[in-house]
Amino acid sequence: MREIVLDTETTGIDPAEGHRIVEIGALELLNHVPTGAAFHRYINPERPMPAEAFAVHGLGDAFLRDKPPFRAVAVEFLQFLGDARLVIHNAAFDLRFLNAELARLRLPPLPAARAVDTLALARQRFPGAPASLDALCRRFGVDISGRAKHGALLDSELLAEVYLELVGGRQPDLALASVSRRVEEAGAGRAPRLRPRPLPPRITPEEAAAHARMVAALGPQTLWPKTV
Repeated sequence: MREIVLDTETTGIDPAEGHRIVEIGALELLNHVPTGAAFHRYINPERPMPAEAFAVHGLGDAFLRDKPPFRAVAVEFLQFLGDARLVIHNAAFDLRFLNAELARLRLPPLPAARAVDTLALARQRFPGAPASLDALCRRFGVDISGRAKHGALLDSELLAEVYLELVGGRQPDLALASVSRRVEEAGAGRAPRLRPRPLPPRITPEEAAAHARMVAALGPQTLWPKTV
């Protein structure tokens, strides 16, 4: 199963007010395991950056001035997504911005049904508890010490770890390997246990005699008499 963990940074909270995407970060999971494949682009929003948004992600006009507009990366971005399921924290927000950008290019929207919303998953699993990405990282022990500001690719990497904790799918093969390793370690260095009394034979004397007659009838060139 192929999934894409996705995050965006923007100039504001509502594309209907003219706000645009300034960063896209996405990474690939295959059967709940990161493959290392990623998509990351900074994007020129073709509008000034509000101070409130700059305070969140630190992406200013001077930095974004020479970056490509969304239309220059749209095809590459959609090719990276392919038909994979999308994993997004507060999916409605990112999809609203992405679909606004796609609409400007007269491209089909990304349907909401294609997205797994980790915010909804967290609220379902931990009702009433904080469900921000930072809060979930703290809950699951995901290191956020290097997260001074929001960043689309970094947040996608953190979200991937949180998502695998939410669905119980963090490299599931490791669980079986861990059990096997514990069994091996538990038996390491132990001498084999010997039975105090040998088990009684499971064949009757008549069956043993019949077997001996069959082996004798095979002749002296057979291997059985030489190996017993």
